[in-house]
Amino acid sequence: MMLSMDHCNSSGCLPLHPLFNHSQGQVEMAMTSITRGNFSLSRPPASGLIVAGLNMTLGILSNIVALIILANASNHVRRRSKASFLLFATSLVATDFAGHVIPGALVLRLYLSGGTSPQDYDSADPLCQFLGGSMVFFGLCPLFLGCAMAAERCLGVTQPLLHSSLVTTTRTKVALSVIWLAALCVALLPCFQLGSYTYQHPGTWCFINVLEDTKQADVAFVLLFSGLGLASLAVAFVCNTISGLTLVRARMRRKTYNHRSAKSHDIEMVVQLVGIMVTSCICWSPLLIFGLITVTQSITGQDLSTCKTLMIMGVRLASWNQILDPWVYILLRRAVLRKIYIITKRQADLKASTFRRWEISSFPSSEKNAVNKV
Repeated sequence: MMLSMDHCNSSGCLPLHPLFNHSQGQVEMAMTSITRGNFSLSRPPASGLIVAGLNMTLGILSNIVALIILANASNHVRRRSKASFLLFATSLVATDFAGHVIPGALVLRLYLSGGTSPQDYDSADPLCQFLGGSMVFFGLCPLFLGCAMAAERCLGVTQPLLHSSLVTTTRTKVALSVIWLAALCVALLPCFQLGSYTYQHPGTWCFINVLEDTKQADVAFVLLFSGLGLASLAVAFVCNTISGLTLVRARMRRKTYNHRSAKSHDIEMVVQLVGIMVTSCICWSPLLIFGLITVTQSITGQDLSTCKTLMIMGVRLASWNQILDPWVYILLRRAVLRKIYIITKRQADLKASTFRRWEISSFPSSEKNAVNKV
């Protein structure tokens, strides 16, 4: 107060001392540098960019290999039931491939641009809307396709005659179109104000708003997304269980050779479906359940920071579903399983023969010792 009065007189306040002006400029520069420092600290880490790039590359290569194998198998298929299964499998792998290329490219772009600052997380720009919709679409499609494949195989195993009359290539293509359209409709709901997509920590990806400032529409959107995903997994589990039990009973009844040959194709497809279902459950269940939990209770403070970390881990785990799906088909084919069986049996026979030789070589020496004692 006194300092300000020293610079004033009856004619008004005099200009401040040049030294004071210089120090004030230094303070402003320091505040600017601090602000920039805080922004640099909020930039996404380089490790995230490396992980995103490796996941995208691995997913693209895996799906390309699976598509080549599926194309080769489709050229040699003879059974119509196998043809419908291969069409579903090819659509699943192609969807996983697109799910890596499109969202992955957008995430890499955000990483390279430094991400979005926390104060802009709520901005509904077109890039965020498209990225969020892509993640929802490519998240639901594999779950829907896995459910449809399990239902198709369950019908083929339990009711083969009904399956042959109902399931055709044209109807399979119609079913695929319906699945993609249903997933697209769910992803487009925020365009009609039924939910929203927002930037998620650390500002390099977008998803449904589940953590902060959630509205009733957001809660309904999360419940719909998680409910559809969990329902698809449950239906796939029931159908695969029924198919597996039916095939086990058929094997135990010792059908004729031709029937066993036909059933071996069914066994191969059911084993692949079980692998896809287990992979989807492991990869998607944490994120789906986490979404249901977070929207039903208020999260603040340290719990909010923990939930943001869990959210990133859940999404990264879900992205591995699109990497593992093609390898499930690649590794669980009859040719691969037959080679594994032959190698395992050969190793078991080798160990058994070694054990028998050891018993034979030890028997005379033990008999000789017994005679010497007598």
